[in-house]
Amino acid sequence: MLNHLRFYIPEVFPSLEKVVFLDDDVVVQKDLSPLFSIDLNGNVNGAVETCMETFHRYHKYLNYSHPLIRAHFDPDACGWAFGMNVFDLVEWRRKNVTGIYHYWQEKNIDRTLWKLGTLPPGLLTFYGLTEPLDPSWHVLGFGYTNVDPHLIEKGAVLHFNGNSKPWLKIGMDKYKPLWDKNIDYSHPMLQQCNVH
Repeated sequence: MLNHLRFYIPEVFPSLEKVVFLDDDVVVQKDLSPLFSIDLNGNVNGAVETCMETFHRYHKYLNYSHPLIRAHFDPDACGWAFGMNVFDLVEWRRKNVTGIYHYWQEKNIDRTLWKLGTLPPGLLTFYGLTEPLDPSWHVLGFGYTNVDPHLIEKGAVLHFNGNSKPWLKIGMDKYKPLWDKNIDYSHPMLQQCNVH
């Protein structure tokens, strides 16, 4: 449920005009300050597109047998991922993006538009409001697939999306060092949580 808080960022931070949003399963390995000067061209969300494969297009996340989805969204539209996003909160408020999110949540009360998760309502909410970012800003897949070593080297944010989180036994061994080098396992909180 807490994942849905991202749709209320302008209310949580009413005085901010722009934010860089990071999930908790990422490693930041480069300076992100240039993201604040990226021109989003009037869009609300800056995100790295994930449609290099057919799996990451809208038709894989949404129910296109439903007339409401078919009427409003291109099934071949390029998806993107939460994890590292730039949000223009001025445009967000002006375009009432939280209201768009509420609209789609109400339409999906019976779960016929999409199943669970925050990405499908995000794709609907930010449809036509997302500016593609250079892929080196957000490299995905460390929790479920092999990632090109050149992308790892160039990537600003490395995202352990997927089920094989690096702090779990099922984490992918070859990527655990990317996570481990940034963790102080002697910290009392991590000791209490038995994270190792």
